[in-house]
Amino acid sequence: MIPGSRKVAVAGVALSDCGRVDDTTPYALHAQAARRALADAGLDKSVIDGFASAGLGTLAPAEVAEYLGLRPTWVDSTSVGGSTWEVMAAHATDAIAAGHANAVLLVYGSTARADIKAGRRTGNLSFGARGPLQFEVPYGHTLIAKYAMAARRHMHEHGTTIEQLAEVAVQARANAALNPEAMFREPITVDDVLDGPMIADPFTKLHCCIRSDGGAAVLLVAEEYVRDCRTAPVWVLGTGEHVSHTTMSEWPDFTVSPAAVSGRLAFERAGVRPEEIDFAEIYDAFTYMTLVTLEDLGFCGKGEGGAFVEKGRLKVVGGELPVNTDGGGLSAQHPGMRGLFLLVEAVRQLRGEVGEARQVRARDGRLPRLAVASGTGGWFCSSGTVVLGRQ
Repeated sequence: MIPGSRKVAVAGVALSDCGRVDDTTPYALHAQAARRALADAGLDKSVIDGFASAGLGTLAPAEVAEYLGLRPTWVDSTSVGGSTWEVMAAHATDAIAAGHANAVLLVYGSTARADIKAGRRTGNLSFGARGPLQFEVPYGHTLIAKYAMAARRHMHEHGTTIEQLAEVAVQARANAALNPEAMFREPITVDDVLDGPMIADPFTKLHCCIRSDGGAAVLLVAEEYVRDCRTAPVWVLGTGEHVSHTTMSEWPDFTVSPAAVSGRLAFERAGVRPEEIDFAEIYDAFTYMTLVTLEDLGFCGKGEGGAFVEKGRLKVVGGELPVNTDGGGLSAQHPGMRGLFLLVEAVRQLRGEVGEARQVRARDGRLPRLAVASGTGGWFCSSGTVVLGRQ
């Protein structure tokens, strides 16, 4: 943050209808989430002078802003995969702090599941064959294969077991069981994960995120707007972003994600340590992503992620560090670039709005004070990390 600059708060958060949504469009999900976020904040859309969106429209975010009836004077369409929304939150925070905007709306919506079901699109195996990717695509190196290969490297170097990776999926499902909005809530076991159909060795089906429909919105405002809000503010304390690589041949170490840099920057700028964090919302397109991000954010040492995720440490109920408290992309919802959903869940937990069954508590039994949301894009190509807190 710039010395003497304005503080930035999250004033409103919301989800659109999520899960199985067959009778709407991505634009409508954007609008639904945006309206709900404004209602959550208790503010009128006239306060919005900044807008951030990616993934929809020919001229994103102009096309989505027009659909929502907005005429922003600050815009961002940064698109770096799943970490897009944490990176956008960082940019919006800087803009508000510097006085370039007062209220910035981040919004996303996708009918990824419904489109496939209706035959409007197919499941893509790669991002294309142009540019640097032309050197990998001919060998059948799909998106999932990239993550699988990285997981295998971690297993080789550090002795991480497939059972430990499966524990990530099991505990995500345990958290989802407490979330009425989660798409899949039935308990699963390590054996269920291991016995599933193979997708890309070592990942079976339950090691991989689900495909859903849904949208989310987050409204960031300058500190002077907080007094007009309906909800208590959650403050943006620190952010970090990092871009690592696009081709696997340029990735120096498959066992280190870009969160090692974005996390360090976010914690340093927030003035807090990982051990002070009450819970974490981590992008989990695959189980390995959760495990290695926990290491790189500093919650355990490099190579210790496998042991760390054992014994229920990630669960809301009884866990030492609750992770993906809504069930994450492995069980709750994953309509594409899920990073914005991490911020929504983190804010709701800090406010104490998720219901007692899955409400995280600090060690003293009170509501949590500090949270981290860390998004990952591509195949560990980019990372954005945001530290949030309440007074």
